[in-house]
Amino acid sequence: MSVTDTQHERRAQIRKLSSLLVNQIAAGEVIERPASVLKELVENSIDAGATRISVELEQGGVELIRISDDGHGIVPDQMTLALTPHATSKIEHADDLDRIGTMGFRGEALASITSVARVTIRSRAIGEPEGRIIEAEGDTVGEPRPVGCPVGTTIEVRNLFFNTPARRKFLRTNTTEQTRCLEWLRDLAMANPSIAVRCVGDGKVKLDLPLGQSPRDRALSIVGKELSDQLLEVSVDRYDDSRGILVWGLVGLPSIARANSKAQHVFLNGRTIRDKTVQHAIREAYRGLIEPGRHPTAVLMIEMSPTAVDVNVHPAKLEVRFRDQSMVHRAIYHGVRDALQRADVTPTLAQRLPGFTGVGEAVMPTIDPVQRAREIEEHTNELVEYIKSVPERSDDDSSVRDTIRQVLERSSPTIAAQPVASFAPGDGAGEGQIGELPRVRRVDQVLQVHSSYLISQDERGVLIIDQHALHERMMFNKLIARVTGNGSLEQQALLMPIVLDVPAGVVDVFGELEPLLERIGIQATPMGPQSLGVHAVPSFLLSRNVEPEPFMKELFERIEHEGFVPESEEALHEVLDMMACKAAIKAGDVLSDDELTAIMRLRDETERSGSCPHGRPTTVRLSIEELEKLFDRR
Repeated sequence: MSVTDTQHERRAQIRKLSSLLVNQIAAGEVIERPASVLKELVENSIDAGATRISVELEQGGVELIRISDDGHGIVPDQMTLALTPHATSKIEHADDLDRIGTMGFRGEALASITSVARVTIRSRAIGEPEGRIIEAEGDTVGEPRPVGCPVGTTIEVRNLFFNTPARRKFLRTNTTEQTRCLEWLRDLAMANPSIAVRCVGDGKVKLDLPLGQSPRDRALSIVGKELSDQLLEVSVDRYDDSRGILVWGLVGLPSIARANSKAQHVFLNGRTIRDKTVQHAIREAYRGLIEPGRHPTAVLMIEMSPTAVDVNVHPAKLEVRFRDQSMVHRAIYHGVRDALQRADVTPTLAQRLPGFTGVGEAVMPTIDPVQRAREIEEHTNELVEYIKSVPERSDDDSSVRDTIRQVLERSSPTIAAQPVASFAPGDGAGEGQIGELPRVRRVDQVLQVHSSYLISQDERGVLIIDQHALHERMMFNKLIARVTGNGSLEQQALLMPIVLDVPAGVVDVFGELEPLLERIGIQATPMGPQSLGVHAVPSFLLSRNVEPEPFMKELFERIEHEGFVPESEEALHEVLDMMACKAAIKAGDVLSDDELTAIMRLRDETERSGSCPHGRPTTVRLSIEELEKLFDRR
C-alpha cells in the first residue's frame, strides 16, 4: 500500500469531534474578532435588563474585554450551565423561534468565547445575598465560588485566540480592533438610548453616554451634534393590531452624503441589521439627489412584530428575513422620500467647495485671519476705486484687464487664475464668451449670466442655477411621467431607416434590449452581425432638434460598455436621463425673456428641481450668512 493510500484511508475515518473543537468551530462563525465578543456580551447585558453598561478594553480588546452591567444577574446554580453550548434562558420551544424578542437566543456566545479565550464571570442575581465567580479556559470550566459583588454581571475575556494562533494572526492592529469595538458599541448604544453606556480604552474614556436620553439626542451624540440642522426626521406609522411597521429616524441632506455607507445605521427592534431591502429603499429615496457612488447619512429605528421577521438566518444575527419585504421597502422608501420632499435640499456655496467635510463650512488653508482681512480690504478698495474710474479713462481693453489681474493676483491667486472678461461699459450685446462682457440680463428677478447660469434670490440668500442641469431635470421628469402613464414614448417613423454599426454584444442581446427600446420610442431590427436598422425614433428628440443618428450611436455604445440590465428600472432611468441631457438647453444658449420666466416658474413646479437626475446640483445657494461673512459682517 502506498503512502497516498494510507493517507486516504486515514482521512476517510469518521470521528466524533471533541467538545472543545466543536465550540471552536462555532466560535469561527460567531467570534471573528474582539468586536464580535463585545457585541455578544453587550447584547446579553441588554437582555438582562441593564440600565448601565460599562466596557473596558486593553490593546483593542485582544488582551482584555471587561463588560459590567447592573442587570438581573445569573442565579448561583446556573453559573456553570451558562457556559454550556446551546444553553439559553431566551427560548424554550420551537415555536419561540417565530417570535424572538431578545437580542440573543442561540446559546452559543459564552461557550464559543470560552473555547478561544480565558473567561471570568462574576454575577449576583437580584435577591441573592452574595454573588458567584466562575473561571473557564478552553474546555476547562472551574467550579463557581462565592464572591462579594453588586447585583449584575461582570465578564472578563482575556487573551483572545490564545489557543488558536492561526486566528490571532489575522487580527489587525490594536487601534483598528478598538475602532471596530467602538463602532459596534455605538450602534448598540444608539439602538438603546435609555441605557447609560461608558467605554474606556487603554485608560482613556472613549464613550460616555448618559442614562435616559431620547432617541434623537442619543443619535446626535453619536453621529455628531454639529449635524443637527442637516438631519431630517422620518416618521412612519403603519402598525395596526400587531401587524405592519413603525419607523422613526434621521436622514441627512444630500450635501452630507459620504463616500461609503458607514454613516448608515439601521435597527430592527433594537437590533443592528444589514439588510439589502432597507438599503435599497434608502438608496431609491435619494435617487437623483446624490451622485452615484455617494451614500446618504441615515439613522433608522424600525419596529415590527417579532412574528413578522425571522432573525435566525445568520450566526451573528446581522441579516434578517422579512415576511413582507415589499411592505418594508414601501414604508422606508416613502418615509425617507417624504422627509426629503418637505425639506429645502439646496446646497450652500460652502458645501460645494472642495474642502467641505460634511459639517459646518469648507476646510480652508490655515492663514492669519487678521492679516488676511487687511489684505482683502486693501485690494478690494483698490479694485473698486479703479473700476469706478474706468468710464472716464481712455485705456484700451487690455490695459484694464491687466490692471484688474494685478490687483486680483495680490488678493487671491486662485481667483486670478480664472479668465478675466474684458470690460466694455454700456455694451450688453456679448454672448458670455471669453474676451467679451459676460451676458447679464434681468427678467422678473432673474439674471442670465454668461448665457449659462441664472441668478435669483429667495428668503435665505442668492440662488445660482445651472440652466442646463435644471432643464435636464425638467425634461427627465417629463419623460418619466410619460413612460409611467402611457407605458412608452411616442414614435416618429423614418422614411429611410438609419443603419448603425454597433458592437457585436448589442446584437447578441437585442432580444433582451427590444422591450426597453420600444418603451422609449425606438423601433429597430438587427440587419447583420454588427448592424442595426432604426426605423422609428422618439418624437420627443426630434421636437428638441436632437440628431437621431449620433444619439443612437452613443446609446448603443453605453449599453455595451456600462453593462445595462435591460429590464431594470435603473436602465430605464439611465436612458431617459441621456435623452433629457441631449434635449435640454445648453450652457451658452441665450434664453428669451419668456423662456427665462417660464423656466423659473417650472422650477418651482418640478419635483427635485434642486438636482439633475444623476444627483449633481442644479442650484447652489449663497446664504445670507455666507454673504455677511464675505463682507466681514460676521
